[in-house]
Amino acid sequence: MTRVVVVGDIAVDVVATMSAPVARGSDSPARIRYAAGGAGANVAAWLADLDVSVALIGRVGADDAGRSCLAGLTAAGVQVVVAIDPEATTGTVIVLVDPDGERSMIPDRGANLRLEPADVDERFFARGIHLHLSGYPLLDAGSRAAALHALALARGAGMTISVDPASTAPILAFGTDRFLAATEGVDLLLPNRAEAELLTGREDSGAAAVELARRYGAVVVTCGAQGAVWAAGGESGLVPALPARVVDTTGAGDAFTAGLLASWLAAQPLPDCVLAGTRAAARAVGLVGAQPR
Repeated sequence: MTRVVVVGDIAVDVVATMSAPVARGSDSPARIRYAAGGAGANVAAWLADLDVSVALIGRVGADDAGRSCLAGLTAAGVQVVVAIDPEATTGTVIVLVDPDGERSMIPDRGANLRLEPADVDERFFARGIHLHLSGYPLLDAGSRAAALHALALARGAGMTISVDPASTAPILAFGTDRFLAATEGVDLLLPNRAEAELLTGREDSGAAAVELARRYGAVVVTCGAQGAVWAAGGESGLVPALPARVVDTTGAGDAFTAGLLASWLAAQPLPDCVLAGTRAAARAVGLVGAQPR
């Protein structure tokens, strides 16, 4: 039985690992690789790697990139429930990785922008299945109806739900109040530090987590090398990050989400779930690309 259904983006990452900062207007040597990506696909791939039965709902183009993404996900053990778009290309993200491992992204969401409510297969929305919604489909006007449909189906079926807010710039464009209204009451909200601070106006991650936990079942705020802050039921705490050799931070947050969910679905205490997330993230930063090999 499918344990988790993920709704989110599928993309090809063009990862440029820089040997020095970008030389504006000149050449910047880099090691360039193509890798599977997309926030939804990344979470699904890491869940499958952790032996969690997972299905992925999304949309790709009718092109070689889309076929390659789906073949890789299928080989990884993900059940792909993906629409093929005859007009749009598969999403592509240019990822610039600094010499210290920090990444910056230049996304073209492509076919992901055209995810439709009809693409959301209702067979995967039933009690006992968990919905993980990546924020990108919700925040963009083209795919928003599909994301809202998925949330409505999950709530109607009595499913547990987690939401990743995705990124600060699209949250600002969508509106923080609209985002909070659309997602309020879900079981897990999984923002990073910048997203939590944006959603609350608080500069302290711990305070932001506690405030958000008044709206959600539980909140876990990832803080990079500082670890992650959790808050739920009037309690809160910090779980430090694990030591790791940082090669590429792309997908570390998605790996964290998968590690946390795998433990949370096994009914482990929230601090233990956060620790499991940090383990997966520590693995992820040691790899080039966003998905496990």
